[in-house]
Amino acid sequence: MLKKLILLVWLAASPAALAAPVIVVLGDSLSSGYGLPAGSGWVALLEARLRAQGYPHQVVNASVSGETTLGGRNRVTGLLERHRPDVLIVALGGNDGLRGLAPETTRANLAAIIEAAQARGSRVLLAGIRLPPNYGRPYIEKFQALFPELARRYGVSLVPFLLEGFGERLEFFQADGIHPSASAQTLMLDNVWPALQPLLGAHPGPRRTSREGMEES
Repeated sequence: MLKKLILLVWLAASPAALAAPVIVVLGDSLSSGYGLPAGSGWVALLEARLRAQGYPHQVVNASVSGETTLGGRNRVTGLLERHRPDVLIVALGGNDGLRGLAPETTRANLAAIIEAAQARGSRVLLAGIRLPPNYGRPYIEKFQALFPELARRYGVSLVPFLLEGFGERLEFFQADGIHPSASAQTLMLDNVWPALQPLLGAHPGPRRTSREGMEES
């Protein structure tokens, strides 16, 4: 009987059982850390914030500079199978808009990504983006409307605008005027955090440091 109990405890404590929940970020250059020093992008800051607040989650940054929603749609199945994320953050669409792709195409690609994630039990956070005014009001309105439409349709969490609060302030952008600078990365994380935190589960509390310098949970 004792041996059986030990076996059950060992199985419960196996790596599969103890694996930390995973957050996958599927984005473009705004999330890949384009033009930034290593470790200073908002996704890296997210991982640091999770650790500081005692969350066990691991973060996988699957963002690729120049990625479109079609590219994300083509990659998402492999990412879901490989990482089995508890949460998938979808931060795509900006390159679709800058290329003037049909909003209906962008909507269909994002819908496919969301459906694939939900079919595998992942919770989804969708991050919206806005376009410069030179793309014309009719196109901009159709493009920006697709993010809240998808959030309502699939019941997923939404960040209305990833660059909220600084999107028109050039001092928060690199020389190209497109990619946020290092000083903007905390602002981006602060835009994501309120929508993400409810998806993380119970809050375990921040880690503390003992007098001996050891981390305590």
